[in-house]
Amino acid sequence: MTLIDLVRKNIRRNIKDYALYIGTTVFSIIIYFTFAILKYSEDISILMGTSRQIKSLMSASTFILMVFAMTFILYSNTFFIKKRKKEVGLYSLLGLKKGKIGFMLFFENMMIGIMSLVMGIGLGFFLSQLFLNILLRLMGIQDGLEFAFSVQATIETIIIFFVIFFITSLSGYRTIYKFKLVDLFQAVNKGEEQPNAHLIKVLIGMLSLVVAYWIALQDLITSEVWRRFGISTPLLIIALTIIGSYFLFNNVLVYLLNKMKKRERWAWKGLNLMTVSQLLYRIRGNARTLTIIAILSATTITAGGAVFGMYYTTDKTVEQYAPFSFMWQGAQHEIPQDFVESSINFEVKTVRINGEKVDVEYNIINQSTFELLAQTLKWEDIEQIDNKESEVLLIEPFYNERWSEEREEIEVDDNWYQINKTYTQPIFNVEILRGSVLVLNDERFEDLNQESIKYNVIQLDDYKKHVNLTEELATEIGAENFSSVYMDYQESLKNSGAILFVGSFLGLVFLLATGSIIFFKMLTEAEEDKSKYSILYKVGVSKGAMKRTIRHQMGLVFIAPLSLGLMHGAVALIAFSKLLDINLLKPVLLWMLAYTVVYIVYYFITVKGFYQTIIGEGS
Repeated sequence: MTLIDLVRKNIRRNIKDYALYIGTTVFSIIIYFTFAILKYSEDISILMGTSRQIKSLMSASTFILMVFAMTFILYSNTFFIKKRKKEVGLYSLLGLKKGKIGFMLFFENMMIGIMSLVMGIGLGFFLSQLFLNILLRLMGIQDGLEFAFSVQATIETIIIFFVIFFITSLSGYRTIYKFKLVDLFQAVNKGEEQPNAHLIKVLIGMLSLVVAYWIALQDLITSEVWRRFGISTPLLIIALTIIGSYFLFNNVLVYLLNKMKKRERWAWKGLNLMTVSQLLYRIRGNARTLTIIAILSATTITAGGAVFGMYYTTDKTVEQYAPFSFMWQGAQHEIPQDFVESSINFEVKTVRINGEKVDVEYNIINQSTFELLAQTLKWEDIEQIDNKESEVLLIEPFYNERWSEEREEIEVDDNWYQINKTYTQPIFNVEILRGSVLVLNDERFEDLNQESIKYNVIQLDDYKKHVNLTEELATEIGAENFSSVYMDYQESLKNSGAILFVGSFLGLVFLLATGSIIFFKMLTEAEEDKSKYSILYKVGVSKGAMKRTIRHQMGLVFIAPLSLGLMHGAVALIAFSKLLDINLLKPVLLWMLAYTVVYIVYYFITVKGFYQTIIGEGS
């Protein structure tokens, strides 16, 4: 039997162990290939209408995916090498030189990598059309797009992943020269000392998380911490979160498990004592893995929740700053009245008023116009000007108490007016009239010397149903003087849809890789525990009892990082919601639910794999 034949036999024999690894890698290649196609396709960029932005987004995404794929493949490869050290030791004992063994591992990993690359490119070729249609639907573009094969995208994907597999294969080759023969045989038998919780580390871990959460929830404008550390503040939050997570797993978890172990009535029931003892025995190694999983989960949940939340609230965000279906400057236009709820034409005058720091330009309307517009928009609190000579109403669509200038009175044409009430929602489409608005008494408005400019607003029954009318008016009036909530909605949908597409698929790759890391870690430990479970089975412990202890062990390994990751992500998304002043509760909960469901699926796959390794082969 030649060395090549041995490699092929090893791959066929271990294909079940490699299946999840290959599946995740293939999916990463498919996504990278799809992003590369989007990056190089001019037709797609022109259709989207945002060529430079989309290309920049796809380029950044492919780089992130490349770095993450390399990290994941290197990390996963270490588990396979550790699992097979005993096998490698046997080859060495039979007289095979380290160079040949190293070449065998190198060639085997390269074959698996090339196989994954071929599968990824092949599946990517057929699935790219589906992914492109998903992207176009998310962006609100109804026209389909024929798939165009990209030679540049194919070559780039092949080169990038070939280099990644070459580096991981070289890492396996070098491993052979780092260990003596006795180390290879005893690799799976080396355990770590049972750790004890240190109170000081418990306190440091909990304090680090509390401080990280407190800083994250601070107001960016008024917070002394953000002012002092500036752009370094996010790095400080991340560092504290990582430290807190590690100490939490390495000490708090140890403390709880030791407490459970000391409860004799519970510990001596079934295989509880064995379950706790095994978790304690490997806790230090698991703590590092659990910390990585928690941080990756938090990153995926935060990024995914944020982009999904922005996409989910696109229409509400657009309608907030474009309250009327149409608005334009100039003369009236004939519009079919069947679906028009209201049509208003009015005059606006503009004045420049000296502020404390800068001069501010105000758009001025009269009381009658304000009441008509406010009633059309169904404002509940429409304030009257009690003193027509000395009072005004102020509308500040971009008001924020943290940085907006507070005014109690204002001077207009050498006359001082008391501000009776300030509204913070827009009364115009801000694309046409962006500045603040003053409401004067009708007579006072007429007395102003400034030139009047005519504007028109139209409110339709449903702006999404009248695309043709929107396009006709935009052509007649001119895009520079015309605002349409539908056009703003479509533009926002393009941007947020593209970001959601990228975020969702990158998040899915992160999630699959995260679940795979736990899967590989647990199967490695299953190989180490095989002899222990075999003894238990021989002395009369039922398969059901052993399966329960496996479920409990896997449950802790999965639930601990997931819970902490969800908590990290929740705090980050609360901070994000406060920053943008939008309610992301519903979309964030949906995103977290979807993440948790996929994570639970991985839990059952891991339990099944662990059970088959331990009981399926040991009974």
